[in-house]
Amino acid sequence: MSWNPTFDPGPLTTDPDAIETVIIPRTRDLGGFEVRRALPAAARRMVGPFVFFDQMGPAEFITGEGIDVRPHPHIGLGTVTYLLDGHFIHKDSLGTDQRINPGEVNWMIAGRGITHSERTDAQGRQGRHDLFGVQTWLALPEDREEMEPAFEHHGKEVLPLLDAEGKRARVILGHAWGAQAPVSTFGDVFYADVRLEAEAKLPMPDGHEDRGLHVLSGSVHVAGQEISAGQMAVFRPGDAITLQAGAAGARLLVLGGDTLNGPRYLWWNFVSSSKERIEEAKEQWRQGRWGKGQFDLPPGDDQEYIPLPD
Repeated sequence: MSWNPTFDPGPLTTDPDAIETVIIPRTRDLGGFEVRRALPAAARRMVGPFVFFDQMGPAEFITGEGIDVRPHPHIGLGTVTYLLDGHFIHKDSLGTDQRINPGEVNWMIAGRGITHSERTDAQGRQGRHDLFGVQTWLALPEDREEMEPAFEHHGKEVLPLLDAEGKRARVILGHAWGAQAPVSTFGDVFYADVRLEAEAKLPMPDGHEDRGLHVLSGSVHVAGQEISAGQMAVFRPGDAITLQAGAAGARLLVLGGDTLNGPRYLWWNFVSSSKERIEEAKEQWRQGRWGKGQFDLPPGDDQEYIPLPD
């Protein structure tokens, strides 16, 4: 039953102006593995602090295959990795060696600089296996951009789960519908995994400046439009938004939060409020002075790395 009234839907939103934009993601090849990138987009660079949004899969790997994202650097952001199917191993320059499974959260805060890799382990390559998930980047507030890097892992059992009237929502990050995830955050933010039965209604969390959704499967109807699997919709601030799943139901991610107090520049894996800071990070990675400069390689995965793009 619904114990929180903010999870109870109001009338379906029909005003077409309530949707600011609908984003159709671009496909990117990460070396034998495709992702669908919704953010940044030409129509919208960010939603709240979310500056990057990649849907990984759904993909199927045969025996012996898997993902091999070699060590690479980040600054000025936090990454959230959330899987719906499959698993892989995260290693970083802090010494983290963490398997992530469906419904769990890997939250890596790059701050002044971190390096990490993501790979399918030997166990996962022993047979056919699937992978389906999303990785998002959140720009850090200016006063946190140079903080010490950090990493958190949270099992799905500690993430708030709301379940009522044909809808189920797990809060991944921040707060939504009166529930708070245990993951450390900076400023207002929300991120949740939602399953809707056929024609079930869902209110978007209120009290947040920016709000959007990304449909993973099925479809939803809102503001006179159908948002289909693979599409992202961003809403006008201030409106009460209620959406309804299509005849096949839907699974979606809802996200948003406060807009940032200034622009963020994104180049490759670097995010910063300063173009000069990005240039510094580029030079540090180019030099490759592991452990003697800004970056080091993950222990146990330090034999190769992704070079700086041309």
